[in-house]
Amino acid sequence: MRLSFLQQLFDRDGPWATVYFHAAHEDEAGAKRHELSVGEACRTLEEEGADAATVRAVREALLAASPAEDPAGRVYFATDGEVVLSHALSRPPERPISVWARLPRLTPLLELSGRDPLCLVAYIDRTGADFELRSEAVSHHAGQVAGRRHPVHRTASDQLSERHFQLKVENTWQHNAGAVAEALASAYEESGADLVVLVGDARERRAVHEKLPEPVRGAAVETAHGGRAPGSSSAALEEAIAEARQRYVHRRAQEALDRFRTGRSGGQSPAGAVEGVPALVEAAREHRIDTLLIRPDGPDLASETWIGGRPDQLAVRRTNARTLGESDPRPARADDALLRSAATTGAEVMVVASDEADDHHLPAGGLGALLRWTYEPSAV
Repeated sequence: MRLSFLQQLFDRDGPWATVYFHAAHEDEAGAKRHELSVGEACRTLEEEGADAATVRAVREALLAASPAEDPAGRVYFATDGEVVLSHALSRPPERPISVWARLPRLTPLLELSGRDPLCLVAYIDRTGADFELRSEAVSHHAGQVAGRRHPVHRTASDQLSERHFQLKVENTWQHNAGAVAEALASAYEESGADLVVLVGDARERRAVHEKLPEPVRGAAVETAHGGRAPGSSSAALEEAIAEARQRYVHRRAQEALDRFRTGRSGGQSPAGAVEGVPALVEAAREHRIDTLLIRPDGPDLASETWIGGRPDQLAVRRTNARTLGESDPRPARADDALLRSAATTGAEVMVVASDEADDHHLPAGGLGALLRWTYEPSAV
């Protein structure tokens, strides 16, 4: 997951109110629970020192939350009397989260939406394709491509003229497959999708798959379920898409953990991976983090660091932060500080869990990183 969409949060000084909220069902009992949950979230912010204007802005946003529009809930980020950003969740939080802190609280967002790959589904037939962009919680139309409509149907005759006609049909199919592949590649780049699922008859799927550019082809899978025609969706198709998304998440996590194990174990020289707060803080200051790995239950996430106004002004000690040019460093959780750095330097962030590897293969303390570049430490 890349956090560039959160950049506006780091253009403001804060402190920040962060609230993860799941609205109750829209009935009489649900409305009462909704109101009580809003009151509890706002009281927590007040107890932690949030200003009245920011609490009021959060209260208004939470009261307006709709389970119909956001069935899994939404996270709200507010400061200086304004809700600056809100983002739909893919899974509802197990419990309400309401925090007032120097930096936005982002780790729960990774858990509730970060392992939710964006999937571009292409419904293909001989005349074109419809595209749909899907996450776990929502889906929406993402474009359409129309190829040549004639001729697209073969005949059974073996006459010379008919064989010529059938060759024209074949050419039409190939032309349309190329048009779909080109449009699909553009939609993939523009949408930022993580993977592509090709739906339709085997011949059309295969023809499009073969014509995709290599980066898109490597992200594409096919399913024999469903098609482009109205009413062709099915439970089997939904299961196939869900399985493709799960395989993607598992594969990406395994690849990252394999690189992490190799990088920290001396398989690369110098090390291509680091773990622990001091090493990560140093790498973040130098913009060397390529992928930040977070185990949400790790004890190091809540470790105290010291930050300045810039994302690269972070240190494990207050005095060290001052040497970086910050006259008034503030305390912040390690995960908050590192996620701010990742968001502003374009690093990827990945949640890793115990069900994906043995604990001793995961980052110690819950925080690790794959590095963009390495260097041999100079002799002193």
